[in-house]
Amino acid sequence: MGERLAFAVPCLFGLEGPCAEELRRMGLSDVRAENGRVRFSGDMADCARANVRLRTGERVLLRLGAFAAGSFDQLFEGVKALPLGDFIPRDGQFPVRGYSLDSALHSVPDCQRIIKKAAAVKLGQTHHVQWLPENGALYQLQFSIIKDQAEIFLDTTGAPLFKRGYRPGHVAAPLRETLAAALVGFARYRGRDALWDPFCGSGTIPIEAALIARNRAPGLHRTFAAQSWQFVPAAVWDKAKEEARSLEYPGPYHIFASDIDPKAVALARENAKRAGVEVDITFSVTDARTTPAPWETGVIVCNPPYGERMLERQQAQALYRDMGRTLGKLEDWKQYVISSEPDFERLYGRPAAKRRKLYNGMIQCYLNMYW
Repeated sequence: MGERLAFAVPCLFGLEGPCAEELRRMGLSDVRAENGRVRFSGDMADCARANVRLRTGERVLLRLGAFAAGSFDQLFEGVKALPLGDFIPRDGQFPVRGYSLDSALHSVPDCQRIIKKAAAVKLGQTHHVQWLPENGALYQLQFSIIKDQAEIFLDTTGAPLFKRGYRPGHVAAPLRETLAAALVGFARYRGRDALWDPFCGSGTIPIEAALIARNRAPGLHRTFAAQSWQFVPAAVWDKAKEEARSLEYPGPYHIFASDIDPKAVALARENAKRAGVEVDITFSVTDARTTPAPWETGVIVCNPPYGERMLERQQAQALYRDMGRTLGKLEDWKQYVISSEPDFERLYGRPAAKRRKLYNGMIQCYLNMYW
């Protein structure tokens, strides 16, 4: 199917700009950022390219249509009018998930039930059957209803894009891969300088940095939901991955990952091995408050402990003060520190050159940038 289609890429709040820029660099059309997502248009080859190569998006949704949905009757008829049969075969599984915000139809389970029923009626009519077996490939229907306007999508991705496959294990409070990639991007790291994460945890930031330095597509070694769809040729996915491989370039790179916890460092090393970038990263067990910098100059990108509970917050605040007395004095290192602490700059002892609001899951954070 080579016709022009509309797509939406949900992303963490604050990452709309980086996600849009990624899509533009891929040469995709009609890219525009909105709150919490980025839209583009293209064919299924473009969809495959986005799935394989996106670092900061959560998934790629194929837009089936939009309509007013101020009542359940409107929702039913709107779904029933969509060209579902052009995409979902007679045996396709089509579960429904989604959300509703600031709308009369506020019950998500009721919306799911109505959309499922309408889709079943439409598919039954299109395929001339009274019963749909739903024993074939998965065609996940996704909806959003915002201010009584509904949009219906098919999820082409399956498991979200942040699940790269290299991190089956993690330590407490892991950083999502998409956010880690964005932090490295904000630091403008491309592999030319040294990069150091002195709070590496399970290794997400240095691993994403190595993938970015190599220009290795994060989705090369995983599968996507649309790979099993009948109307999408397998060659589309093979070509997208072959194209991504052709864009890689080798090192060496100077990436350093350290943590005070030996178990975390061991796990980070295993994760890097699974990601195929262990050779690019130097791991060590060190205390960020006392260890010297591992290179003469470079960029620090890190996610130190937040401390959401009161006692933990007091400990985190003490850590930030200690960091300011050590890392904060490294004048030849640019520094990018993400934290949910509103008073971070005072504790660190330096005003940031720039701050950017981001979300780590549901936690509002700021990326404090020093240069």
